[in-house]
Amino acid sequence: MKKIICALFLSASMVAQGTTLSEMPEPAKKKEVAVQSSIPDLRPAEKDRLFRSDAVERQIEALRSKLTAINPKLFWMFQNCFPNTLDTTVHYSNAEGDDDTFVYTGDIHAMWLRDSAAQVWPYLRYVKEDEPLRHLIRGVIRRQLACILIDPYANAFNMGPTGGEWQKDNTDMKLELHERKYEIDSLCYPLRLAYAYWQKTGDDSIFDEKWIKAIREILRVFQDQQNWNGPITNYRFTRRTEALHDTRSNRGYGHPGKPCGLIASAFRPSDDSTIFPYLVPSNFFAVSVLRKAAIILNDVNKEYGLASDCRRMATQVEEALEKYAIVEHPKDGKRYAFEVDGYGSALMMDDSNAPSLLCLPYLTDVKIDDPIYQNTRNFVWSEDNPYFFRGKAGEGIGGPHCGLNNPWPMSLVMKAFTTNDRAEKEWCVDQILKTDGDTGFMHESFNKDDAKKFTREWFAWANTLFGELIVDMYAE
Repeated sequence: MKKIICALFLSASMVAQGTTLSEMPEPAKKKEVAVQSSIPDLRPAEKDRLFRSDAVERQIEALRSKLTAINPKLFWMFQNCFPNTLDTTVHYSNAEGDDDTFVYTGDIHAMWLRDSAAQVWPYLRYVKEDEPLRHLIRGVIRRQLACILIDPYANAFNMGPTGGEWQKDNTDMKLELHERKYEIDSLCYPLRLAYAYWQKTGDDSIFDEKWIKAIREILRVFQDQQNWNGPITNYRFTRRTEALHDTRSNRGYGHPGKPCGLIASAFRPSDDSTIFPYLVPSNFFAVSVLRKAAIILNDVNKEYGLASDCRRMATQVEEALEKYAIVEHPKDGKRYAFEVDGYGSALMMDDSNAPSLLCLPYLTDVKIDDPIYQNTRNFVWSEDNPYFFRGKAGEGIGGPHCGLNNPWPMSLVMKAFTTNDRAEKEWCVDQILKTDGDTGFMHESFNKDDAKKFTREWFAWANTLFGELIVDMYAE
């Protein structure tokens, strides 16, 4: 139904005239704006929306005329996508006397630590003018801390002890866990969100004993995954599956990693298993958030020893990245590797999910004009990257999760976030508008030759991330 509505909205009058939007002369475009701006959006009916933010609604209306004048489809997709997390995925309660927000990832009714933090991130800019929204985001942080204390090695959680389809995985499963794939970034995203929330609001009530216990658990896991105690760590994982990226070798311990200061990650942000244990983008992310946590521990909690531990580990990882993550390539000099093992092996590729090499300036302290990053960025957005795909429908970075020839729209968003070139940003947006498969929403991936062949019709993180990009480009 969504595809039918979208096709009617965007093309009915143009098809009748035998033209497309890009072919229409300027006067005709202006005439079309007046007609299409009244077409209803594809959001749920107001009574069916899970949460309403007055500030977010005002932002949507503030951009209506500007975006519609640029391209009617741009505003149409923006109003569908930007509030999608609030409309369809957040479940807020304060029944237990504190803010508590459980966030679905979309069509999978579980809460990923990574996704939930990223889904509400674009709304942080509105918390000073929208008190209910502030409580909602505060509730996400409180729920994330509680999840970390249930199991810091888990990536996705149920709303309660309900079990689920992955309970038979060969790892230490609990009924509260949807999935137990250990990923560095699952522990980084909540720290990034908590720090930014504090900076925006000044509310330090989230930094209580639960916060301190969570930090201790995160440090314990990171120290364990630095492999100082040898190849046998406190985490292992195997799954009965035909997909090799869904399980791990060596009885669940994965490829060996030589202790070097880097933190191992059993899985990538895509929930695919790593080939070499030290996932470089996630280690950069860890450096950034550990230093942010140290500031909070020092200034708010007066936990000077714990703050020092965070800073010490951040410095240790940073020095190891400098030593092990940079590869000299004969084509364009120094690049960052995607994964390394500390023995000298390096995997040269990039994956679409975040953190990735492409999105380093968006999530970490790496600067856009860093020459090594620029070399890396040129590499990953080229056919030298085995997971870069270009076809009739569009181009972008994909990954093993969705298979060959399936770029992710998220990579186009991150390409736009990591350039200061306005023309490049607008090119990325244009590509996104062309690859929605006539649905008005973002997806996990699309076929490079036919955007109507896509994965995940309801992927709230990608939708909200697209909205964040549009706000950054056109409202600020």
